[in-house]
Amino acid sequence: MESSLSDEALMLAAAGGDLAAFEQLVLRHQESAWRTAYRIVGCQREAEDLAQEAFLRVFEARDRYRPTAAFRTYLYRIVVRLCLDHLRKRRPLATDGLAPVDGQLPAEQQAAESERAQAVRAAIGSLPANQRTAIVLRYYEGLSGRETAEAMDSSVKAVERLLARARKTLEVRLGDFFPD
Repeated sequence: MESSLSDEALMLAAAGGDLAAFEQLVLRHQESAWRTAYRIVGCQREAEDLAQEAFLRVFEARDRYRPTAAFRTYLYRIVVRLCLDHLRKRRPLATDGLAPVDGQLPAEQQAAESERAQAVRAAIGSLPANQRTAIVLRYYEGLSGRETAEAMDSSVKAVERLLARARKTLEVRLGDFFPD
């Protein structure tokens, strides 16, 4: 049964012509690919296009795929490259949201959370693209430092420096919202 196969096994099956295996990969990862693109580029429509383009590229490269890294890392690398290329071509960044606010809070608390979320989105959106990407992959998508480095085609040390600079900038910009 395909749903029990690993991502890497599904990708190898897709390389062998099994389109259902590729469909299973898309179903497993389409939301995280879109979410990552959305958090990097800040626009729903563009994120949908970029995530779709990423899966198209994975499909086109299925014959050349070698499971040297986790499929998830391989996919994130493609999504990140597409997003960064897109951002280089487009200015300015629209930050229409990184995470929805929980609608179950009391109105006053919901308003405060909404204001805080908007400030966080704006602060992350104002970071340089490589710092924003590192933040999204590490903290929003939960990749390890090594996986983040692989997805960004960088070293772990370089990612650690990007994250440190991003955190420092965010601390300054968001200090009023998150006092010590």
